[in-house]
Amino acid sequence: MAEVYTDLNKTVLTLIAEKSFQHLRDILTTMQPADIAALFNELSEKNLPLVFRLLPKDLAAETFVEMDSDQQHLLIQGFTDAELQEVVNELYVDDVAALIEEMPANVVKRILRQADPETRRQINEILKYPEDSAGSIMTTEFVSLRAQMSVTDALKRIRQLGLNSETINVCYVTDDGRRLIGVVSIRTLILAGEHDRIEDIMNRYVVSVRTTEDQETVAKMFAKYDLTVLPVVDGENRLVGIVTVDDALDVLQEATTEDFEKMAAITPTDRPYLKKSVLEIWKSRIPWLLLLMISATFTGLIINHFENALKTYVLLTAYIPMLMDTGGNSGSQTSVTIIRGLSLHELEFRDLFRIVWKEIRVALLAGVTLAVFNFAKLMLFDQVGLMVAFVICLTLMSTVFVAKLTGCVLPMLAQRAGFDPVVMASPFITTIVDALSLLIYFRIATVILGI
Repeated sequence: MAEVYTDLNKTVLTLIAEKSFQHLRDILTTMQPADIAALFNELSEKNLPLVFRLLPKDLAAETFVEMDSDQQHLLIQGFTDAELQEVVNELYVDDVAALIEEMPANVVKRILRQADPETRRQINEILKYPEDSAGSIMTTEFVSLRAQMSVTDALKRIRQLGLNSETINVCYVTDDGRRLIGVVSIRTLILAGEHDRIEDIMNRYVVSVRTTEDQETVAKMFAKYDLTVLPVVDGENRLVGIVTVDDALDVLQEATTEDFEKMAAITPTDRPYLKKSVLEIWKSRIPWLLLLMISATFTGLIINHFENALKTYVLLTAYIPMLMDTGGNSGSQTSVTIIRGLSLHELEFRDLFRIVWKEIRVALLAGVTLAVFNFAKLMLFDQVGLMVAFVICLTLMSTVFVAKLTGCVLPMLAQRAGFDPVVMASPFITTIVDALSLLIYFRIATVILGI
């Protein structure tokens, strides 16, 4: 696929240089909007507006939605008012609202000036909801039906309103007060009799969400209930919008990226890596690196405290990295598993004791296995004394045990306290376990070796 994009990019640049715009337009019209947007990433700021203007109106709007905010900003700056109005009119309301949130104030004013009064009203309706809520990602462009309608009347209404609706595959049924009372698919309507009433063929058990529901929870409901669209209701169960599966996928992608960045001790941002400057990357990483560096000084203090013991048994120093790394890896394995379970709502705080009991047994099995293999290595290859080997292996078992308990308990406690459990991922777990493993190591050595 990478080779295809490379060849395509070369072809586009060649056609631009030859001013063969009709041929270029013919190629672009055969491509998907997402692929065109990916191709635009390779174009210069000079060529981007030129190629974008070659796209047919509908394809241009769909491609515009797929582009990143920097490219959108660049195009808007070059648009005439008529061109901007044409693009805005082709976009769905939720896409315009998302665009407005990404643009600077002067661009927002231009966009709103080109939108008709009804579109502006709908945009303001979406923007009033809290960020990261269901209301902020919904669209108000949908087809609603009445229970008393016949199938013929329902299909007629869909034909009238469907062109400006984001989806018509699923239609929701409301009463006179706009309260949600049912759902019916276009398949059901087509297969039903012409004179059948909607109330007789609709499904009255509708999965819906409130406008204030967290958008990540909303996105996960699509997978849980195998949905392509989800209705959004207000506090009185009145239908105010719908969330479609494409928006849900965008939310999940953003949430996953954010979680990965937090787990790597990086301040999350919504800009692609290649679009971020060196200074932006530095700012997102350095606070966490400073914090982890300061916390890691505890390991140095512990080693200094047991300096005399290390002078007596210098050999013990050689196994400090192995013990610390094994403890950190053990804790990371557990913390990542627990954090994932919490994010998928497979685990809750009430499961803490069950989780601890399970991890205790896993830690014992893992610790014994590692200790047996390590003992054989120490005796056969390293040829250390029996008591030193015993100290190292006992420390290894204890470190794995403590690391796995730490890795499962800290994310649970973090969530219980209202923090994102992701922050208790590898860097923090490793730092904590490093210090604990050293304390355990030197305490066991002191007791058994008498140092």
